[in-house]
Amino acid sequence: MTGLPQPRDVIAHRPPFLFVDEVVSLEPGVRASGLWRLSGTEWFFAGHFPGRPTLPGVLMCEAIAQMGAIALLTDERFAGKLPLFGGLDRARFRRQVVPGDTLELSVELGRMSARAGKGSGKAAINGATACECELMFVLVDA
Repeated sequence: MTGLPQPRDVIAHRPPFLFVDEVVSLEPGVRASGLWRLSGTEWFFAGHFPGRPTLPGVLMCEAIAQMGAIALLTDERFAGKLPLFGGLDRARFRRQVVPGDTLELSVELGRMSARAGKGSGKAAINGATACECELMFVLVDA
């Protein structure tokens, strides 16, 4: 789709810690969705787990948070800010994610203030939920 930003143009993350490859939909300050394509060459697969590579659950939560940061930072009210994790609640892992999978990320932002906010997100593969969680974040000057 044209008109959607590149993740690296919105958030400060860079490889090997940039976990959003593409923004698929965006409503600034409200919601966003995107993709993370796992090739199998990512650094964490070698040790998690040898012979049975599996995406660590905490990295799924991080990918969801990065998608949320894109939804947040594309809202001009939050320009020049850096969202930091303030908390993670109700994280649930529903299925294994392996090399070759494409993680479909979606986040909906909730209550927002000038200094903090909440959101909820999901990571799925072919529509089947792999992870879901609630995010809390604080905003600091970038």
